[in-house]
Amino acid sequence: MTNQIPEITLNDGTHIPAIGFGTYKLWGNDGAAAIATAIDNGYRLIDAAYNYENEGTVGAALKRTSVPREELRIASKLPGRYHTYDKAVKAIQESLYRADLDYYDLYLIHWPNPIQDIYVEAWQALVDAKKWGLIRSIGVSNFLPEHMERLKKETGVLPSINQVELHPFFNQEEQRKWHDEHGVATESWSPLARANDLFTNDTIKEIASKHGKSISQVILRWHYQHNTVPIPKSASPKRQLENITVFDFALDDDDMTTLDKLTRPDGRMNDQDPAVYEEF
Repeated sequence: MTNQIPEITLNDGTHIPAIGFGTYKLWGNDGAAAIATAIDNGYRLIDAAYNYENEGTVGAALKRTSVPREELRIASKLPGRYHTYDKAVKAIQESLYRADLDYYDLYLIHWPNPIQDIYVEAWQALVDAKKWGLIRSIGVSNFLPEHMERLKKETGVLPSINQVELHPFFNQEEQRKWHDEHGVATESWSPLARANDLFTNDTIKEIASKHGKSISQVILRWHYQHNTVPIPKSASPKRQLENITVFDFALDDDDMTTLDKLTRPDGRMNDQDPAVYEEF
């Protein structure tokens, strides 16, 4: 079974699906089975990370599906401990070896680690790896506008995408506005917030009932209409299908405004502020 997901165009001319599949904590045989099922169910953008310790799991999943490699968009991320240029280059190579891939479609710097303050050096490694054909598109994750402005100033290359925490309780309006103004695509991690109170929220329940959709479908449609790329994760085949069945309805302006108003100043789930947070 396949589901057609619209694509968006990145600032480097490449294309990625408007919804991807998250793989955090999916590893081992069960993880490979879940990821392969997601691909068979229609997902084409698969998000992993060096620090998730599941790049090998993703590679195993690719061998279990009949979907051609060229139809997939496989992503991973550089960890904070490898921000020096030489270590970054080797980590990118290691990421490829782990997944048994010739190239990644998308590779991101996982966090800026501003106290360490060598993310520009890491970025130069990604820029060069793209020139060498190891990566098709390069981007960042959890970067603030000032971090990306520095990348552009010092290397001449702006990220194609920035993956940030984004959900109705933390809608990142100003960050999204900056992305839109500078041609950087927004990708949403934890798009469903990993929070039970989101799924029991009466406001979202009312909108879901109005459209005859599930709460997760309403939230993911909200992401899509904000031109962000959510990457929901689920090991359940039924939930996987539900999460990409969001292109047969639309939220109206009142729905969008109502959902936007759910955002909170302290909406981050784990208080991971990119201005100070350091990833290992």
